[in-house]
Amino acid sequence: MRPAPLMLAVSLVTAPAAALDWTHFRFDERHTGFQPHETQLTDKTVKFAHFLWQAELGGELVFGSSPAVVKGVVYIANVNGFLVAYDAKGCGSDFCEQPLWTSTYLAQIVDSPAVANGVLYIGSQTDDTSNDGKLDAFAAAGCGEGECAPLWQGDAGRDSILESSPTVWNGVVFVGSYGGKLFAFDADGCGQALCQPLWTGKLGGPTESTPVVHRGVVYIAADDGKLYAFKARGCGRRTKCKPLWTADIHGSAFVSSPAIDGGKVYVNSDHALSVFDAAGCGQAVCAPLWQAIDDDDFFGGSPAVANGLVYVPLESQLNAYDAAGCGKKLCSAKFILEGSGMQDAIGSAPTVAGGVVYAGRNSGEVLGWPAAGCGKTACLEIWKGFTNDPIVNSSPTVVDGHVYIGGSDHGFHGRLYVYGL
Repeated sequence: MRPAPLMLAVSLVTAPAAALDWTHFRFDERHTGFQPHETQLTDKTVKFAHFLWQAELGGELVFGSSPAVVKGVVYIANVNGFLVAYDAKGCGSDFCEQPLWTSTYLAQIVDSPAVANGVLYIGSQTDDTSNDGKLDAFAAAGCGEGECAPLWQGDAGRDSILESSPTVWNGVVFVGSYGGKLFAFDADGCGQALCQPLWTGKLGGPTESTPVVHRGVVYIAADDGKLYAFKARGCGRRTKCKPLWTADIHGSAFVSSPAIDGGKVYVNSDHALSVFDAAGCGQAVCAPLWQAIDDDDFFGGSPAVANGLVYVPLESQLNAYDAAGCGKKLCSAKFILEGSGMQDAIGSAPTVAGGVVYAGRNSGEVLGWPAAGCGKTACLEIWKGFTNDPIVNSSPTVVDGHVYIGGSDHGFHGRLYVYGL
């Protein structure tokens, strides 16, 4: 079943924009979720956005995987283990069925692709019976066939890579594992089909968090309720590198990924948003600069940081905090963003572009709010897009006047949904 357009198409005269690449989960290697170059979809024009097209991904739903858009191609994966590439402009129809290429079967993918220097990286659990995990590296342009095998794979052993998305920095690919490790692989591979990591860092628990790198330090959160900071170049040995410092984030990280902005690390756990000095504190364990804590309700997704504000989902709303804090150790939200209709949980990490903050909600909707607020303590959405999937935990990708997000057709067939002017 194809979703009906949200409203009538409206012709708008806009200046042509240069093509923009969205290379990583959360836009770039800083993972702020802030795309600062959007000029077509803005807080003034987003009300005219409507459903443009959707793409068949095969298999079951998209769960967690968020689109990357690089050189006019959009990439996304579904939970059944297929990475799919489509022309980012679609196929001339509102329903696209023929991708540019797909991957060979990888068993299960719930993380997001990253693209650097013509290579696409994505993590997978490659064997349903043994839980063998792999970092998969593909030629981003495909292989000249409809189905492509990886150029090489990074060996994570029996550590499944679940929801932790690859981050590429200075020729190294970082990814976390459910076995409680941070892996670092050579981005060029090793000249063989299966490559061993350059080094691994030991975490205190499983992680679905995506690593972020800043000034030679890689940060990742874990389900033991800690943020870890490692030397990005490793510790001089291949296994069990120890962190430079750790920090208590007041609860399990679940799938929250750190964001770096202004020399600060923003990360949320299930009951807190915590902010740290990215340089550490000169000690093995660091305290937060400030926090927002809610022991009754659950924070979700990953924080987005843009224009002096940090946005984080709290149950069925988005809380917006002053990114600089409030002068105290515990801070309250400056304003909240609420959705009309069914009050289901916001399961995706928010994205900020063109003065609009977007997030998926588990009511089959993608919502857009004014990023600067509305002058009140609580604001309703200024745009709403519909999917045929009740679960929308893919993070929106906003590129050149288009919103891309993963989902399904009533929970069964994987879909890529695209909205725009």
